[in-house]
Amino acid sequence: MNLLSLENGWKLLCDKVFGPKHDHPPALEEIGKEIVEKCQGLPLTISVIAGHLSKVARTLEGWKDVARTLSEIIASNPNKFLGVLGLSYYHLPNHLKPCFLSMSSFPEDFQVDTRRLIQLWIAQGFIRNFENGKTLEEVAEHYLEDLISRNLIQARKRRFNGEIKACGVHDLLHEFCLIEAETTKHKHVQRTHPILPTQKHNVRRFSFHTLSYSVENCFKVLHPVARSIHLFSRLHLLHKPRHKLLGTFPIYHRNPIIHEFFSCFNLLRVLAIFNTIGYFESFPLVITELFHLRYLQVPFYVDIPESISELQNLQTLICSGNYFDITLPENIWMMNNLRYIRLKGPSYLPSPRTESLVTGMPNLEELSILCYTSCTNEVFSSIPNLKKLIISLPFNDTKFPYRLLDMSSLTKLKAFKFYGSPYLGDPIKKFGFPTSLKRLSLSKCNHFVWADISSTVMMLPNLEELKLKHCRTLNDEWRLSDEDKFKSMKLLLLSKLNLEHWEASSDNFPNLKRLVLKNCYKMQEIPTDFGEICTLESIELHDCSTTAEDSARNIEQEQDEMGNSSLKVYIHKSHSLF
Repeated sequence: MNLLSLENGWKLLCDKVFGPKHDHPPALEEIGKEIVEKCQGLPLTISVIAGHLSKVARTLEGWKDVARTLSEIIASNPNKFLGVLGLSYYHLPNHLKPCFLSMSSFPEDFQVDTRRLIQLWIAQGFIRNFENGKTLEEVAEHYLEDLISRNLIQARKRRFNGEIKACGVHDLLHEFCLIEAETTKHKHVQRTHPILPTQKHNVRRFSFHTLSYSVENCFKVLHPVARSIHLFSRLHLLHKPRHKLLGTFPIYHRNPIIHEFFSCFNLLRVLAIFNTIGYFESFPLVITELFHLRYLQVPFYVDIPESISELQNLQTLICSGNYFDITLPENIWMMNNLRYIRLKGPSYLPSPRTESLVTGMPNLEELSILCYTSCTNEVFSSIPNLKKLIISLPFNDTKFPYRLLDMSSLTKLKAFKFYGSPYLGDPIKKFGFPTSLKRLSLSKCNHFVWADISSTVMMLPNLEELKLKHCRTLNDEWRLSDEDKFKSMKLLLLSKLNLEHWEASSDNFPNLKRLVLKNCYKMQEIPTDFGEICTLESIELHDCSTTAEDSARNIEQEQDEMGNSSLKVYIHKSHSLF
């Protein structure tokens, strides 16, 4: 909230509208500074107005029109600040308005996973049209980028390639979003407890941000025609929940109140229970009667029931509570519309029955976390369009058959993550990766040699991201030859490895953009030739050896002396460890 001077405010506006070169028509400077003055030095206001200006014609008349509108808002709106912020929203294309207002579903400062947000948009019907052959997800990503370019939504986390991992909204924009959602009857957000109104809200979308809620309180505000319910609060029942496994965390046993609550909303499309304070002991069977559900997120223990297949419209299934092994029902193969499955613990997925009329999930794009023992050719061939796969070893087994895990049939797989254990020896040779792979993450993989990494990764021509975490190799030296070229790799992350010596040249990683080392306390130095990688933008070290830090600083200094200041070195120390 530090106020900016006129010159600094004008610089911020130019940065947002014209880019770092400030290549703007001279005729716009005077009216541009007038607009900045109306923003009263507030950086957020200037940023939002700049987002709006970036979408209007860069003409004197176009900018004068914005200035006139600002003057009218300031003169007529009792809350001038929120009124000015609303200017960008009111000029949004109609298809973007519900997407922005959906951010009112989340509490203040909540960081939203981008994939989850997009699935919610699709489930609620905000993304309806296919544009130029694009999928609904691709259209939604375009909508999100548009809202970010207007500075209405913030990109909180991005990948090295610019892809958005998580997003959110500024606190003041969040307040505007809540007011506008309530005013336009887009959504009712309950923030106060106890709930006072006795009349139901005539809206279709609800979100509860209170510390807790009861079924009785919900019935005061929830309308039977509700289409979406977001719960960030703890459910309070008439009977105390039974405590089990998690000490102070309540485990809700079978209760008629729960059945009464969920059975009232037959038209529900979205049910998202975000709280992690309490869990259902078993999957509430009444939920499987909500035929219109498209998005389901619920915390529970034990297995998913066979009746889940009754939800034939379901696109997204998220279990946010169970960290233990669970079993998916065989009937899940009958759910043609499933696109996204995310479970906390390793899940056993039975092979589809060949005699069934439906023997696959052709639309499934993400599956996590799948148990290693369920990774069979029959399973993989039944999910041919999978794009992201996370695999883990089961918690209760320590021995596994030495067999190849062949993923070559997953020709559209882009991201693969594996959580291993000390019991699985030489894991690198157990994987047969598809050449489509772009992101690979291996955790807790032991008893392999570095040469296996080189030979495996080089066979993946499209791999852009490699992460190795908590791995104990049989040798402590990674020596790359002239033939070892990782042509597409842009991000390399090494974390908690026993690597000491690393011999490599700039030719081995010709397109590397980001190198991250975490807790590599044995590594002696970073290869000095890395300074010659023209694409390298950053080297990050977290709790590494002093010699590795010194080598990184030397690389940066040499590049500075050569006039290349684009490479930045970041060194972080955890005082609790050193």
